[in-house]
Amino acid sequence: MGSDHYFSAAPASAENLRTIRVTLAGRDLEVTTAAGVFSPDRMDAGTGVLLAGMPPLPPGGHFLDLGSGWGPISLTMALASPHATVWAVDVNERALDLVRRNAEAHGLTNINAVQPDDVPDEIVFRTIRSNPPIRVGKNVLHDMLEQWIPRLDERSDAWLVVQRNLGADSLQRWLAATFTTGYSVFRSSTGKGYRVLRVRRHGTPPTEPIDVV
Repeated sequence: MGSDHYFSAAPASAENLRTIRVTLAGRDLEVTTAAGVFSPDRMDAGTGVLLAGMPPLPPGGHFLDLGSGWGPISLTMALASPHATVWAVDVNERALDLVRRNAEAHGLTNINAVQPDDVPDEIVFRTIRSNPPIRVGKNVLHDMLEQWIPRLDERSDAWLVVQRNLGADSLQRWLAATFTTGYSVFRSSTGKGYRVLRVRRHGTPPTEPIDVV
């Protein structure tokens, strides 16, 4: 495949569509995957760790799945919060096509599968849930997180699952050093060699003194 990776915009490999069975939001589903996307043969262990420990979702608002792949996180959020709008964001057009295909197959009309530049600038997110593409390289990953984490709504969280031996602890340190004023960074949980990192955006402090009567 040469430079054909799951983070390629247009994978050159044959599509080789396949169907797998997964359990998402407590439902057993058949989904379509393909070559040239992340973890095409199964739901990967890191995503499983994230979804198993995921706190309840807000009842509505805009949610972000950053690096959606074929869509396990997006589908889970859409099933669990049918009144929310889920943005499945990926650079891989084949992955986005699979998200759309899987959403349609299960009657989920609240998923928008789009390229990063197609998310309107004014949208802020009630939550970000992501198995980020670590293998794109540290600089690209950092740029990606610096772009999206500031788009969290006030009093909202990003939840990121990262394999421990692929730099989870160093990423946690970078997040804590980068997102300082108005944010908190925690390690939420650990399982199967993965860390789930939580970035909390707090409310904006008032710009004017509050008179206390």
